Amino acid sequence: MKKIGVGLASFGMSGQVFHAPLLSADPGFEIISILERTRSLSRERYPDAKIVRNYGELLKDGSIELVVVNTPDRFHYEMAREALEEGKDVILEKPFVLDSRQGDELITLAADRGCLLSVFQNRRWDGDFLTIREILDKGLLGRLVEYEAHFDRYRNFIQENTWKEDPSSGTGTLYNLGAHLIDQALVLFGKPEHVHADIRIQRTGGKVDDAFTLWLGYPEVKVTLKASYLVKEPGPRFMLHGTEGSFLKHGIDPQEEALKKGDLPGSPGWGAEPEEEWGRLNTEIGPYDGPYKTLPGNYGAYYENIYQVLTGQADPAVTAAQANMVVRVIEAAFKSNRSGDRVRI
Repeated sequence: MKKIGVGLASFGMSGQVFHAPLLSADPGFEIISILERTRSLSRERYPDAKIVRNYGELLKDGSIELVVVNTPDRFHYEMAREALEEGKDVILEKPFVLDSRQGDELITLAADRGCLLSVFQNRRWDGDFLTIREILDKGLLGRLVEYEAHFDRYRNFIQENTWKEDPSSGTGTLYNLGAHLIDQALVLFGKPEHVHADIRIQRTGGKVDDAFTLWLGYPEVKVTLKASYLVKEPGPRFMLHGTEGSFLKHGIDPQEEALKKGDLPGSPGWGAEPEEEWGRLNTEIGPYDGPYKTLPGNYGAYYENIYQVLTGQADPAVTAAQANMVVRVIEAAFKSNRSGDRVRI
């Protein structure tokens, strides 16, 4: 089996929790280098990977075919551009970039160099979202008329020493959590006709947006996406209503917590939810009213697809063009919030 050499551009939260574990669990990849500018945290868990102190050293390594740019958002464009210019395939953490025009430039550059360019939209492989896709594919709600998705947290203080609370980084909750919710909506419904947004700073002393409500305009279905850092008692994560029934789902996919504990894809029960966490389906079809089994989530499927792409066996599951549409929706949302109007995409 061909192994693809990988360079990891950061060993922060996303590197420690997501990328390094998922890559190490996939036999198709070998982590060659990990960029840590001052620390050496990766040595304990990945002793075979070389620690490099600057990005240029990582890019010049001919054994590295794939570069994972999982740095703070404001560095995504420049670091991806440098990697593509070196002929590397590139995966970016979400959000893709902070400016869709930069996204267009990267897409053109990747095409010119014949390189893969993809974005780690892992929440497509959340068990609850996979289950929603199954319910809709089976037509169990009839014609869907309303879809509401939440990504709520409770953190009523301003976390110190993090770029995510710094307005100069150009990001906030809409770019962070909103990128997941928007991507999921685009997977289900395609590009919306317009966006209407209410974006707020709710925490005392906050400097970046920490709450939003987006309404995405589609002819047949009302789509509402919400997130807030001040939700102490969360409601349903998903609420779907159709002409034949409803589906409500509480809780959040267990894979992130499992990765934090050191578990890996492929371990027994990976991605599975206990029955008490399943969503509730109430439908005239059947009819049926009761729990609906959550499909197991599988973040490893993202990298499985990347391997297939790089070995000529498949097309990318997440394209840069799709990720850049997420950015365009975010840009339209900020414009709508400033004007109070619907903004066409």
